[in-house]
Parts: sequence; structure tokens; C-alpha cells
Amino acid sequence: MNQPTPVFPANRHALYEAHGYSAAIRSGDLLFVSGQVGSRADGTPEPDFAAQVQRAFDNLQATLAAAGCTFADLIDVTTFHTDPEKQFPTIMQIKNTVFPQPPYPNWTAVGVTWLAGFDFEIKVIARVPTKPE
Repeated sequence: MNQPTPVFPANRHALYEAHGYSAAIRSGDLLFVSGQVGSRADGTPEPDFAAQVQRAFDNLQATLAAAGCTFADLIDVTTFHTDPEKQFPTIMQIKNTVFPQPPYPNWTAVGVTWLAGFDFEIKVIARVPTKPE
């Protein structure tokens, strides 16, 4: 039986330790990534919305890389938005640079009223690629 293994991106472990959760948990060949926000290295929100979304994707990429994954390994994406109607064009513009061509992961977008000072959060499940033998 596989033991779930925590995964942390480089230089961000203290933030997760302070809040008592893991950036991601690997279980077998699946990686369950906690919601990633557009936080700076000190944990504060990026004030500009587009920069906050880009930083959330950058933070996600760092967490994926720590587990040996890339955006191509995503199978399920859930995003949370404080003002979806207003924010969607900006999010789509950035999303299109991260996922420029098919196959795209499945995606669920959820409108919320609170994200602890942030306006965008992305949570994913990825399949960890097998290493060639």
C-alpha cells in the first residue's frame, strides 16, 4: 500500500508549516495539490489581479515541479473566483498562455465570497508521470 507523501515547492515550506497543511500530497501516481493563490514569497497577496493570477499559476507550477509534474500532467482543475464575471477575461488570457493547445484538463470554476485576501485560487489533481526504466 502506498503511503501518502507530502510535497513542498522549494523555499515555500515555512508558509505551509505556519498554516498546518501540505502544498500537495502524492498518493500512488496521483498528486492532489492544495489551492494555490497569487501570494508573494512572504505570503502576502499580489495586489494587481492579473499578476495575482499569473503568480498563482507560477506557484502551482513550482508545486507540480517538486513532484516531477508539469501542467501537461493535470487531469482536474478547480478555480475559485471572488468576482467571476469581471475577472473571467483576465483569467482566460492567462489560462490560454498556460494551456495553449489541446488536450486541456477538465475545469470547474466556482464563484466564492472569500479567499483570505486573495481573488483567485487554483486547486488541481495531476497524474505523476512514470519514470522510464
